[in-house]
Amino acid sequence: MNFSEFAQFLSKLEKISSRIEITKVLSELFGKLEEKETAQAVYLLLGGLAPKYKIIVFNVADKMMIRAVSQAYKKSSEEVIDIYRKSGDLGDVVEHLSKSKKSKGNNISIIQVHKSLADIAQDSGEKSQERKVEKSVKLLNSLDPVSAKFVVRIMLGKLRLGFSDSTMLDAISWMIAGDKTHKKQLEKTYFVLPDVGILLSEVKKNGIEKATKDIKPIVGVPVLPLLAARIKTPEEMLEKMGGVVAVEPKLDGLRLSLHIDKAKGIVKAFTRNLNENSWMFPELGELGKYINAESVILDTEAVGLTEETKKMANFQATMTRRRKHNIGNVSKKTKITFFVFDILSINGKSLMNEPFSKRRSILEKTIVKSPLIKTVEYSETKDPKAILKLHKKYSSEGYEGIMVKKLDSSYVPGRTGWRWVKMKQTSTHIAKVADTVDCLVMGYSVGKGKRAEFGMGRFLVGISDGDKIKTTTKIGTGLTDAQFREMKKRLTKLEVKTKPKQYELHK
Repeated sequence: MNFSEFAQFLSKLEKISSRIEITKVLSELFGKLEEKETAQAVYLLLGGLAPKYKIIVFNVADKMMIRAVSQAYKKSSEEVIDIYRKSGDLGDVVEHLSKSKKSKGNNISIIQVHKSLADIAQDSGEKSQERKVEKSVKLLNSLDPVSAKFVVRIMLGKLRLGFSDSTMLDAISWMIAGDKTHKKQLEKTYFVLPDVGILLSEVKKNGIEKATKDIKPIVGVPVLPLLAARIKTPEEMLEKMGGVVAVEPKLDGLRLSLHIDKAKGIVKAFTRNLNENSWMFPELGELGKYINAESVILDTEAVGLTEETKKMANFQATMTRRRKHNIGNVSKKTKITFFVFDILSINGKSLMNEPFSKRRSILEKTIVKSPLIKTVEYSETKDPKAILKLHKKYSSEGYEGIMVKKLDSSYVPGRTGWRWVKMKQTSTHIAKVADTVDCLVMGYSVGKGKRAEFGMGRFLVGISDGDKIKTTTKIGTGLTDAQFREMKKRLTKLEVKTKPKQYELHK
């Protein structure tokens, strides 16, 4: 498919807010794509060059793009900036300016555009900015106005068409059957291999049944995690989970999926949101010597140890490692232990369908305990009083509470059934915050009084619910003056002219 035809689909999607209509347009597009270009098209639709677990960034800021636009369309930077100020979208600026060019962009394919964008993104080192501008100019000159608009938005990380991987799975089902019949089948595969590009390619190449059969986890590709439900009483836990259960302490750390393949030299860490953050843990290179296997995928909690007391640090202390600058010294101050509580794969064999009791048995034989890595202790019981006793014991030792796990449960990503249950507080606790909530910053208001110097007074946060982001609360306290200034600096870079389609704002 020529990129100009692909861009027409992007233009159509940009104007639609109905999820079902977006699904229909996507299914039409998917049906027209050739198998060889499918993965690239999917990644571009999501505003990137690869699945989200592979971090590929363009490092192209507005100023750099303005230089490229200026050179491509023979305008001064001042002229481009003036139009940009009026429109608020460099994509629209490019579409406006490129209408005077003769190029219709009919001969450039999706694969060629993807290759050109990857070349720009991966260019680094001395004088890379100049080369990025030159390559951007060349690419823009080869595109029609609509294509150029969307390419610029992709490069700036501002495509935002208002749908996610979930809608794309709907669209694949629609492409096959004209409805969502195959959604659960596709989801089950996606949870183990979260790459819609590869999944759609396989469906187009081999059909739905073959593409979704016998999918197993791959070292280096994150699996969506099994999430715990919440119950406050042991009696209810045992009623829902049945029989003997395993009880573990609940750790206050960073949940990580560790992927190790000694032969291939792979040692990676992924968060529960599938982001790779291996750079946070220089210690990862040492893990191989404590693993009795050639390759494994482990479910773990990374917990920091305070320098002074050598006791487990809280989550905030562990997360000081998010500072990329000087990570070597930071890692020395906050030592990390990887507490392993599950194993998904060993030596290429999937263990996800095995019962938890068997996975734990294999895990105990796989991990050589050390200060760097160890298995989480656990007990088996069917007595509610024993569960309460363990909760009290672990809480007094500084843990968050307990995890209770069904012994015969397989590893199923997501929060389904009563496979795992967490209990932070018992039913007797009242008027206390039971948990933290991960929120997205959706916007901010201009500050008044002292806050005017920060450029912001408070910010609006929300939570994601499928393809929607719903408002939750406004936050105006809890940050230092320096943090307010830093927040304003970061948010300014993310501003958009119009409200994103997926936002649901309560008045």
